[in-house]
Amino acid sequence: MAGIIEKMRLDGKKGFVTGAARGIGKCTATAFAEAGADIAIVDLDLENAQKTAEEIADLTGQKVVSIQCDVTNEIQVNEMVESVVGQLGGLDFCHANAGICINAPAEKMTFTQWKKNLSVNLDSIFLTDTVAGRYMLSHGGGSIINTASMSAHIVNVPQPQCAYNASKAGVIQLTKSLAVEWAKRGVRVNCISPGYIGTDLTLSSPTLQPLIAQWNDMAPMGRLGKPEELESVCVYLAGDTSTFTTGSDFCIDGAFTCF
Repeated sequence: MAGIIEKMRLDGKKGFVTGAARGIGKCTATAFAEAGADIAIVDLDLENAQKTAEEIADLTGQKVVSIQCDVTNEIQVNEMVESVVGQLGGLDFCHANAGICINAPAEKMTFTQWKKNLSVNLDSIFLTDTVAGRYMLSHGGGSIINTASMSAHIVNVPQPQCAYNASKAGVIQLTKSLAVEWAKRGVRVNCISPGYIGTDLTLSSPTLQPLIAQWNDMAPMGRLGKPEELESVCVYLAGDTSTFTTGSDFCIDGAFTCF
């Protein structure tokens, strides 16, 4: 009888991660491949997506492909999922992870900025989930993982980011709605809500650098999270040990939202 470690593996499964050229997406894509899955690295930045795909393939020996896609474009999302299925031979799970954050005081935020935040952070999740979901519904089921944020639960300070917070709250409610709609049809939908994560982009951003010390002072654990600390939850959600888990939001924030 297989033990829990063997049951957690993703051998034979096929999946994709959006926003996977770097940061959290790259980390979870690597973890999926390390667990035995074949993976598509989906990103608007094709050059870095290709580099990431090659790196993960060399590390794991799995089939890893790169696909360029604007996840806010319905046609491109449809073509991307078709490409994933064609290149990998199926689709068992996906991680809809692409997102942006535009910090601006609400009274100064333009409607264009608001719409861009909502488009990338929420519209793209709807497109990715429903296009992938249609395939999964007609092919025996699957698992969808969305990236929300602890910002869906709290109002971040000191940075002003009302559009980001609203978009991520929408991701959680969309996740729960799809989970209920598809619960009896074999497609599970869950999300993760990371806290402040020390990705290369975060750590190198001149805009965010002055804020990191303030965040750490406020954090119960006194530090940023690491992208690698999100991996195990995503591997669990993609696999067969989480078949009774749907509509859940996993807040991985070092207790930041507990007060």
